[in-house]
Amino acid sequence: MKNHRITFNEFGIPAEVAQHEEIDTSASRVLRPGEVRVAIQYAPINPADINYIQGNYGIRPELPTIPGVESVGIVTESTADTVSESDLVIFISRVGTWQSEVICNAVDLVVIPAIPLQQAAMLKVNPLTALCLLVNFVSLTADDYIIQNASNSGVGQSVIQIAKIMGVKTINLVRREELIPELLELGADHVLLDDANVVEKVKEICGENLPKLGCNAVGGDSALRLMDAIATEAPHVTYGAMSMRSLKVPNKFLIFKRIQLHGLWVTKWLEANDHATISAAYHKLAGWVAEGMLTQSIDKIYPPAEISAALTHAGEGKRSGKILLEFQ
Repeated sequence: MKNHRITFNEFGIPAEVAQHEEIDTSASRVLRPGEVRVAIQYAPINPADINYIQGNYGIRPELPTIPGVESVGIVTESTADTVSESDLVIFISRVGTWQSEVICNAVDLVVIPAIPLQQAAMLKVNPLTALCLLVNFVSLTADDYIIQNASNSGVGQSVIQIAKIMGVKTINLVRREELIPELLELGADHVLLDDANVVEKVKEICGENLPKLGCNAVGGDSALRLMDAIATEAPHVTYGAMSMRSLKVPNKFLIFKRIQLHGLWVTKWLEANDHATISAAYHKLAGWVAEGMLTQSIDKIYPPAEISAALTHAGEGKRSGKILLEFQ
């Protein structure tokens, strides 16, 4: 058998430096106690993966290395009491998931209920980020409003759906008008163009019940519009920087409006919580997926041999969903 894997030996343009390799696994090593062998099924290409290969992510690895922050796999062998053969698993530690087979410790993964494999491959990052945004920074109740930018992203779509489950109303900002109908169909309460008129439109929608949470994945002027639109003392949480522009916060938002500035990196949430808490969060998310209440769109699926084309596609702005790699 062959282990298909993606590696890179230098930082740079992902489509140019990422390489597909085939490794003979006939002499694959024997598992140590507490280890698990997993056959990777699908792995998405996330912005974090692109930044990781570029060398400008929060973690800078020693090279060469195998990228991949999330995936779904099926256990083919286990020496751990908590994991059994045929279990469906996702990884909560960075193990380099862009390869056909992974050997890791049982504590590096979570067993999840049976859900569609392609959706399971995208469970780790976007849905958990959305859940953390909605429950970790402010207590939201039914009919409260929240506002977010980059609403058509994987996190944005997850925020819309989880907020709907919670009974929370969403105001969703997008950069292209053609994105509005699909987000309304997904369950968004309001979808607005992310322009200079946003704040006035939000006030017309909400009246005195201004959004109690702002979720920022863009930065720059878009982040400032969120600050202007949210309620006094509301949290403004940055979890991405798609515009690559830093936040320059006007004093009035801090002095008179007293907004709360926070950052969220789901990697740190995973590091800060015990395995039982993490498992419970993913079981909740997987349950919503199983019930058809939480889904993420997929644009195209590529084999690992076409990694250059896959990375080029993933870097394009106008996509209708995630790019996945299929390893089995």
